[in-house]
Amino acid sequence: MPTRSKWQSLPTEAINPATLAIDKLPAAGIVDLMLAEDRKVLTAVQRERDRIAVGADMLAKALRKGGRVVFVGAGTSGRLGVLESSEMPPTFGTDATIVQAIMAGGRNAILRAKEGAEDDYEEGARQVHRLDPTKKDVLIGVSASGMTPFVRGALTRARQAGARIIFVTCDPRTELQSFVDLTIAPAVGPEVIAGSTRLKAGTATKLVLNMLTTGAMILMGKTYGNLMVDVHVGSEKLRDRARRIVNIVTGLEAEEADKLLHKAHWNVKAAIVMQKTGLPMSKALTRLRKAHDQVRDAIGEDIEPRLRLLLDGRR
Repeated sequence: MPTRSKWQSLPTEAINPATLAIDKLPAAGIVDLMLAEDRKVLTAVQRERDRIAVGADMLAKALRKGGRVVFVGAGTSGRLGVLESSEMPPTFGTDATIVQAIMAGGRNAILRAKEGAEDDYEEGARQVHRLDPTKKDVLIGVSASGMTPFVRGALTRARQAGARIIFVTCDPRTELQSFVDLTIAPAVGPEVIAGSTRLKAGTATKLVLNMLTTGAMILMGKTYGNLMVDVHVGSEKLRDRARRIVNIVTGLEAEEADKLLHKAHWNVKAAIVMQKTGLPMSKALTRLRKAHDQVRDAIGEDIEPRLRLLLDGRR
């Protein structure tokens, strides 16, 4: 009697009845089929909206209390966690230690697949142990199949330390639901190519991780309206963005905005508060702290009406 595969029943390994003849199609037909399947991703993520919102709140609360957010994954799931963590400092001005990522196979596996690394339960536990997790931290395990041993080992070690755990998977039936604090499981169905979770599962995961981190950062005051006021100005493009934000909020022209930003050491939030209140930088920073880093509360102004006038062509 043949041995049944333990992966056989996973939704991420299922055969998609809509794409059985995909290898007979021209390029345009392949694209049409993939578009039809990708439309299902948004519906699947939409069903998880309430859980995603809970997760964003969890992250914001942890970060406010001095905790860290750590993504753990392998393969596509691991790379998506690395991408998410690496983009937090330039976008939201966070310290690189605040949002981190652990990838099965280490740094080399980011660019080149390291087969077998995902099967190492003990290594997942060891990598988390090196981070010395605490009750303040939140670990986000990312596993499309819900079965990755590396991720399970990491989450088990984090749980032993009392850290909160969010699990992002594309298998709503995962038994880990009883082990973690929150499961987010968009049911995207079988992939266009059976088992290729870099496709719909990867797209759904990217959407979920974007919402978790962006939601948390907005709740923490990292934006003013939809302006990136905690932007890290590490390039000329980002310095230009900082000038434009100051211009939009304060009305200062580019040259004056540039002078103000130099006074504020390119801290966009501080520059805005300095211009709006007349305070020196040290007192502007104190005012921001008292306002829990919310620019709106620090200056007592809502940016939305100004942004609407700008979009209408009236300033």
